[in-house]
Amino acid sequence: MTIDRELKRGSAEMMILSLVEDRARHGYEILKLLEERSEGVLKFHIGSVYPILYRLEKRGWIRGETDEGARRRRTYRITLEGRRVLKGQRGTWQELVAAIDRVARTRNA
Repeated sequence: MTIDRELKRGSAEMMILSLVEDRARHGYEILKLLEERSEGVLKFHIGSVYPILYRLEKRGWIRGETDEGARRRRTYRITLEGRRVLKGQRGTWQELVAAIDRVARTRNA
Protein backbone atom coordinates (compact mmCIF):
# COMPACT_ATOMS: atom_id res chain seq x y z
CA MET A 1 0.00 0.00 0.00
CA THR A 2 1.27 3.44 -0.84
CA ILE A 3 0.30 6.24 1.52
CA ASP A 4 -0.34 9.52 -0.20
CA ARG A 5 2.61 11.87 0.20
CA GLU A 6 0.46 14.75 1.40
CA LEU A 7 -1.26 12.59 4.01
CA LYS A 8 2.13 11.50 5.36
CA ARG A 9 3.40 15.07 5.38
CA GLY A 10 0.34 16.31 7.25
CA SER A 11 0.63 13.73 10.00
CA ALA A 12 4.43 13.47 10.30
CA GLU A 13 4.77 16.14 12.98
CA MET A 14 2.23 14.46 15.25
CA MET A 15 3.88 11.05 14.77
CA ILE A 16 7.34 12.42 15.58
CA LEU A 17 6.07 14.29 18.64
CA SER A 18 4.49 11.01 19.77
CA LEU A 19 7.76 9.12 19.35
CA VAL A 20 9.72 11.57 21.52
CA GLU A 21 6.96 11.89 24.09
CA ASP A 22 8.26 9.22 26.48
CA ARG A 23 12.00 9.64 25.99
CA ALA A 24 14.64 11.36 23.90
CA ARG A 25 15.44 9.76 20.55
CA HIS A 26 17.84 10.49 17.71
CA GLY A 27 16.80 10.98 14.09
CA TYR A 28 17.68 7.53 12.80
CA GLU A 29 15.84 5.87 15.70
CA ILE A 30 12.76 7.97 14.90
CA LEU A 31 13.00 6.96 11.25
CA LYS A 32 13.16 3.25 12.12
CA LEU A 33 10.28 3.50 14.63
CA LEU A 34 8.06 5.19 12.05
CA GLU A 35 8.53 2.18 9.79
CA GLU A 36 8.39 -0.50 12.52
CA ARG A 37 5.31 0.79 14.33
CA SER A 38 3.44 1.28 11.07
CA GLU A 39 4.40 -2.28 10.13
CA GLY A 40 6.19 -1.03 7.04
CA VAL A 41 3.31 1.05 5.72
CA LEU A 42 5.00 4.38 6.47
CA LYS A 43 8.48 4.85 5.10
CA PHE A 44 10.30 8.15 5.28
CA HIS A 45 13.66 9.12 3.88
CA ILE A 46 16.12 10.37 6.49
CA GLY A 47 16.42 13.51 4.39
CA SER A 48 12.77 14.28 5.04
CA VAL A 49 12.81 13.52 8.80
CA TYR A 50 15.55 15.98 9.76
CA PRO A 51 13.83 19.07 8.29
CA ILE A 52 10.74 18.16 10.34
CA LEU A 53 12.89 17.80 13.48
CA TYR A 54 14.52 21.20 12.83
CA ARG A 55 11.10 22.78 12.27
CA LEU A 56 9.70 21.28 15.50
CA GLU A 57 12.76 22.47 17.40
CA LYS A 58 12.49 25.97 15.92
CA ARG A 59 8.86 26.13 17.10
CA GLY A 60 9.95 25.08 20.59
CA TRP A 61 7.97 21.83 20.49
CA ILE A 62 11.06 19.63 20.90
CA ARG A 63 14.54 20.30 22.27
CA GLY A 64 17.63 18.84 20.67
CA GLU A 65 20.77 17.94 22.58
CA THR A 66 24.07 16.85 21.07
CA ASP A 67 25.58 13.74 22.62
CA GLU A 68 29.34 14.06 22.52
CA GLY A 69 29.89 10.32 23.12
CA ALA A 70 31.68 7.89 20.84
CA ARG A 71 29.15 8.56 18.08
CA ARG A 72 28.29 12.23 18.10
CA ARG A 73 24.59 12.55 17.49
CA ARG A 74 21.68 14.77 18.36
CA THR A 75 18.73 13.50 20.38
CA TYR A 76 15.36 15.17 20.65
CA ARG A 77 12.84 15.28 23.48
CA ILE A 78 9.43 16.89 23.67
CA THR A 79 8.93 20.18 25.55
CA LEU A 80 5.94 21.23 27.65
CA GLU A 81 4.70 23.29 24.69
CA GLY A 82 5.18 20.25 22.45
CA ARG A 83 3.05 18.15 24.82
CA ARG A 84 0.28 20.75 24.64
CA VAL A 85 0.46 20.81 20.84
CA LEU A 86 0.52 17.01 20.63
CA LYS A 87 -2.59 16.74 22.79
CA GLY A 88 -4.41 19.13 20.46
CA GLN A 89 -3.18 17.36 17.32
CA ARG A 90 -4.30 13.98 18.65
CA GLY A 91 -7.78 15.34 19.32
CA THR A 92 -7.97 16.84 15.84
CA TRP A 93 -6.69 13.61 14.30
CA GLN A 94 -9.31 11.51 16.09
CA GLU A 95 -12.06 13.86 14.91
CA LEU A 96 -10.73 13.71 11.34
CA VAL A 97 -10.54 9.90 11.28
CA ALA A 98 -14.05 9.60 12.73
CA ALA A 99 -15.41 12.05 10.15
CA ILE A 100 -13.71 10.25 7.26
CA ASP A 101 -15.08 6.93 8.53
CA ARG A 102 -18.59 8.38 8.61
CA VAL A 103 -18.29 9.83 5.12
CA ALA A 104 -16.54 6.90 3.51
CA ARG A 105 -18.50 4.40 5.57
CA THR A 106 -15.39 2.28 5.92
CA ARG A 107 -16.81 0.68 9.06
CA ASN A 108 -20.19 -0.06 7.49
CA ALA A 109 -19.02 -1.15 4.04
